[in-house]
Amino acid sequence: MEALLEVEAKAFIEQDQEYIRSFRRNMHQHPELSYKEFATTQRIAAELEKLPGVEVTTWEGKTGVMGVLKGGKPGKVLALRADIDALPMTEKSGLPFHSLESGVAHSCGHDLHTSVLLGTARAMSQVRENLPGTVKFIFQCAEEALGGSESMIERGVLDDPKPDAIFGLHTWPFLPAGTIGFKAGSFMASADSLDVVIEGKSGHAAHPDNCVDPIVAAAAVIQGVQSIVSRELPPTKGAVVSFCVIQGGTARNVIAPSVTLQGTVRTTDTEVRNSMEVRLRRIITSIAAGYRCEAKITYTKGPAPVMNDAALTDLARNAVKAALGEEQVSELAEPSLGSEDFSAYQERIPGVLYRLGTANDNPQSKLGMHNPAIIFDEKALPTGITAMTSVALAYLEK
Repeated sequence: MEALLEVEAKAFIEQDQEYIRSFRRNMHQHPELSYKEFATTQRIAAELEKLPGVEVTTWEGKTGVMGVLKGGKPGKVLALRADIDALPMTEKSGLPFHSLESGVAHSCGHDLHTSVLLGTARAMSQVRENLPGTVKFIFQCAEEALGGSESMIERGVLDDPKPDAIFGLHTWPFLPAGTIGFKAGSFMASADSLDVVIEGKSGHAAHPDNCVDPIVAAAAVIQGVQSIVSRELPPTKGAVVSFCVIQGGTARNVIAPSVTLQGTVRTTDTEVRNSMEVRLRRIITSIAAGYRCEAKITYTKGPAPVMNDAALTDLARNAVKAALGEEQVSELAEPSLGSEDFSAYQERIPGVLYRLGTANDNPQSKLGMHNPAIIFDEKALPTGITAMTSVALAYLEK
């Protein structure tokens, strides 16, 4: 029965390509920011309501949608997830179906994620009568805000019934379109926020001896925190500390009263992550004091590292190899220091996030994510749908 279900689903996926491509292009033209994806939510819900056997849930005043497909046979409960939000940037891809929304663009591929999950829901609804178990299709809001997963969990997407496992994917411009990338264990980094205000004493730039210069102290702090990575952490368990915002001063001849620093702290190791706040507070406070300044520090925990379940990764890898061929599956050697709030689901149930290759010969397809000029090869759409459907069927039939 497993082979028959997969054959039927793959046949539908082949016939459905133009429909999914059209949906994706429309979504690409109408991106919406985190927690503001109201039109996107409505359109996804409308698409799910067309599918036989799919129960649709939305939440008044909130974005995000869930579809639940109950198979004709008893079995496990599986969750599949995609994120639906876009980025606050102006698209520069040059595509004929470029964003029509000023200052908002799908430059992280969430329009592909959503289209793949919708295509998977459409394919699986066609084989529902012989499908064992239940599938929850979670179209999550606000991944870019790194809080959408917790918002969806609070609404009960992992309850009644609770899924036994969850799978998701993310576009990857460093793999060819038509391929899927897997890595068990450490897959993506945590993302914590670091805000520092260094306070000094303002005055005339001609008389620094009568002032306490927080800009000099801030420069020392920016350099000093890097010694945590290079001299305190084991070389095999690294971290990234990046200050990306520096604000201080209003005139060239006035020593500023304070400087504000904003940064991110990332690591793929939970033990290292748990130690970083203490280390950073110690060194920042000490350096600032050495320059006669006071440091006020706010450290905010974000998503945990994405840790892929080894057994589920093996199952997914084998399912995709059987569906697409071994040559279409890549083993990812390194985790990414990017972050993903998919980890919130994994903290509650076993799960796997994997990569969907989107690159081709066009140099724009090989740009990094969040680049306003990036182009995602649409060849990835049927690959992604086939892969996700095959993984879901393999898990439910196991």
